[in-house]
Formats: sequence, structure tokens, C-alpha cells
Amino acid sequence: MTVGVVGLGLIGGSIAKAYSAAGHTVLAYDTDSSILSFAIMSGGAAGELNETNLKDCDLVLIAIFPKDAAEYIRNNGPHFSKTGLVIDCCGTKEEVCKAGFEAAAEHGFLYVGGHPMAGTHHSGYRASNPDLFRGAPMVIVPPVYDDITLFDRVKTILEPLGFGSISVTTAKEHDTVIAFTSQLAHVVSNAYIKSPTAKVHKGFSAGSYRDLTRVAWLNPIMWAELFLNNRDNMIFEIDTIVNELVKYKDALERSDRATLEQLLADGANLKKEIDG
Repeated sequence: MTVGVVGLGLIGGSIAKAYSAAGHTVLAYDTDSSILSFAIMSGGAAGELNETNLKDCDLVLIAIFPKDAAEYIRNNGPHFSKTGLVIDCCGTKEEVCKAGFEAAAEHGFLYVGGHPMAGTHHSGYRASNPDLFRGAPMVIVPPVYDDITLFDRVKTILEPLGFGSISVTTAKEHDTVIAFTSQLAHVVSNAYIKSPTAKVHKGFSAGSYRDLTRVAWLNPIMWAELFLNNRDNMIFEIDTIVNELVKYKDALERSDRATLEQLLADGANLKKEIDG
């Protein structure tokens, strides 16, 4: 199988390494020619992906920012294989899926939106790992939702990445949920670490601190685009958590133990109900 990979950051680099390790031919593209050269030299890719050889790819995985991914799909619609599969790996789906489905309908290729739910606080090709996705969830946004043959095809073609599960959703539902499960967590972590007390935490912190601050260390350019790309859902989630935090603050200001206990119990019980 010939696999095209667009973007050789953490996600794209890990994809390229995984398919190369599985014995497939990987053609890659990155705006930084030095990264592409290093990937080829180190065995992560066999050569450069371009307009000429896009048609030879059985699978093209696009791992760049959503706006860039949408533009890449629109610009290269005529060059994709009519029998291959194009999947983006962006963290928000509505914008890129709209571009993907429109271009696919116009040029006759098959496009599926995708979001591999894996990553680290490190970024770039040097941080990429062929096992990054092993056991992780993959979310897909197909053009239709009752095509079992397509689902099986996607599952089979992604096998070298080792996903633990594949979920099917719409672009709108994806962006609504991801604002809570991923994007809000990054905002809260990034804001939490700004307490002046953080500078003197050593010797006083353990698992709670590590868990809550793990994703504070992030790529600000990428996450700013993802947040703005999902602006309305993010504002809703931030408003929700701010309103909840105010309830705890008010109870503390009033020294209202009963209300504070109830708030804590409500949260603990909800966690038990949701995650068991």
C-alpha cells in the first residue's frame, strides 16, 4: 500500500513511522523541507508527496491545522486517486469536513473526516512515535452513516496505527463533545498553572498536580486555532465551568459547609454515574 502523509509534526510523523514500520510505502509532505529530508533519511518516509504522485496513494492522511487542511483538500481535489481514501486528522471537524465533502463530490474521490485521540505535550517530528496511537480511540466522520462496507474499509486501512476503537459521529457532534473532553481540559490546565503558588509547589504536590497540569504544556499556535475554530462550543463550556466554580467560591465566602459538601457530593456522584 502507498500512503501519503501531509504534515510531519507529532501526529503526521507518528503516522508516517507506523506505516513505514508496517512495510508500506510512505510519501510525505511538510512545509519545512529539512523535516521532510530528515524523515526520508531516517526511514520514516520513502519520498516526497506531490501533485504528481498523489494519484498513486491508496490512502492520504492529512495532519495539519484545520484551515490548512481544508485548503489542501480543495487545492488537490483533482489530484487524489479516485479509488483511494483521503482522511484528515484535525482536532476540529466542521470546517475541514465541509471542504472535504464538497471537494470529494466535485472531483470523485472518497473523503472521511478523522480525529486520532492521542498525543503528548511534546510536538514536532522528533517527538513522533510509531506506537502513539496504539490502543487509542479514533473518531471518524463519514459522508454517510449506514455504509458498513466503508466502515470496514476505514478500519482495515487504519490497522497499522493500532487504534483501540473507532467511533462514528457527525462533524457538529464531534466539535460539541471535543470542546468538553479535550479543549476545555487544555484551557483549565493552562489557566490553573498561572497561580502564583505554582512557583513554590515542589515538595507539596503529587498526582493531582501532575494530572491537572499535564496538558498546560501545549503548542499555543495550534491550540489557539483549534479553540477559535470551535469558538461557540468553547465559550459554552468555559461559561459552564466558571458558573460552577462560582458556586464553590460563594459557599466558601459564606462558610456554608452544608452547601460545599453538597457541591462536592454532586460532583463525586456524577463522576461515578458517568464513568462508573
